[in-house]
Amino acid sequence: MIATSMAMLQQVCSVPLARAVRRPRSLTVVSSRSLSTSSPASPHRTSHVNPNVLLGMSEPELQQLAVDLGQQTYRGKQLYHLIYQRKLKEIQDFSQLPQAFRNDLQEAGWTVGRSPIYRTVTAADGTVKLLIKLEDNRLIETVGIPVEDEKGSMRLTACVSSQVGCPLRCSFCATGKGGYSRNLQRHEIIEQVLAIEEIFKHRVTNVVFMGMGEPMLNLKSVLEAHRCLNKDVQIGQRMITISTVGVPNTIKKLASCKLQSTLALSLHAPNQKLRETIVPSAKSYPLDAIMKDCRDYFLETSRRVSFEYALLAGVNDRTEHAVELAELLHEWGRGSHVNLIPFNPIEGSDYQRPKKKAIQAFAATLESRKITVSIRQTRGLDASAACGQLRNEFQKSPLLTDSDSLQPQPDIAVAC
Repeated sequence: MIATSMAMLQQVCSVPLARAVRRPRSLTVVSSRSLSTSSPASPHRTSHVNPNVLLGMSEPELQQLAVDLGQQTYRGKQLYHLIYQRKLKEIQDFSQLPQAFRNDLQEAGWTVGRSPIYRTVTAADGTVKLLIKLEDNRLIETVGIPVEDEKGSMRLTACVSSQVGCPLRCSFCATGKGGYSRNLQRHEIIEQVLAIEEIFKHRVTNVVFMGMGEPMLNLKSVLEAHRCLNKDVQIGQRMITISTVGVPNTIKKLASCKLQSTLALSLHAPNQKLRETIVPSAKSYPLDAIMKDCRDYFLETSRRVSFEYALLAGVNDRTEHAVELAELLHEWGRGSHVNLIPFNPIEGSDYQRPKKKAIQAFAATLESRKITVSIRQTRGLDASAACGQLRNEFQKSPLLTDSDSLQPQPDIAVAC
């Protein structure tokens, strides 16, 4: 989603347990000889992957599944432990369970829902970027960002993707240049966090939905994954951030959930005209409307909104832009924070990273106008850190046409 970001949110979905006794439907799988995706898709399209996945199910749901397969409820508790505490990847590795139960699960089409890691790239600063190969052979990125504090304890942030690619095509974003295929299912989001934990052999402490894709175009699965990450993987809500470039009607839906997680809006410009040149989808969601929704979000949740601002040399990084940004934020309330993100250079882009002096001047201008600001430390430049860069080296698909640009999301039910 954000070319320079590396980064999150929650809720519950009930898996129809009647599926437990059905054999899985035939799967549509792309040939393993080619990892290129086929045709463009609707932003709400999902893939024909196995619906019978254990990862993402709650303990009560796993207990009910055990009962439906003729087992006692405590077998569901064991399933829960094996998936979320021991974090095993294959049903046949569940040695605590009777062989007959394991066979019944597999014969009914159930899988754990863990995908293989296709490629791992480690930067000199310790940042690790993974390419995960999904069931339909599509590739997604996830990033692990370790930060050690003065006391020697490590904060490990997982930057997770919510879609395969992204349909919004922000002008500076490598993900948009690589095309869009489909939404991720909840387990495909959750497994990214578990993969980072496996690589680092350390618990993930923070999750940011700032990887490939627009989380608000896949809000149902994002909220389901958020619920699981919070309740089952046991990551605190305040340690989770959901980032969005802005999709009409979705910030209100998110506010109604009253989560304690952080909403991060990818702003990138202080006025509508400039924003439209950087973020094409801004034409569908005027700046005044999106700022009103952010103000209402703060009033309803009491959670400060974080505004992501990618600094592009000579485009949006002048002090007059900072003055205008401060005026915009003051006009719409004071529950905000600006996170400045110096542009990560990507192949084929005309944008440049601002000089250090320009970055500091921009930040100082905001601070002098009583705007809380931070400058994001650039991590993993030698690991294709900009969102979508690594994936584009291995898998590309056509861009969407203009008619497929951002549209208001259908009025889907969102469980909070």
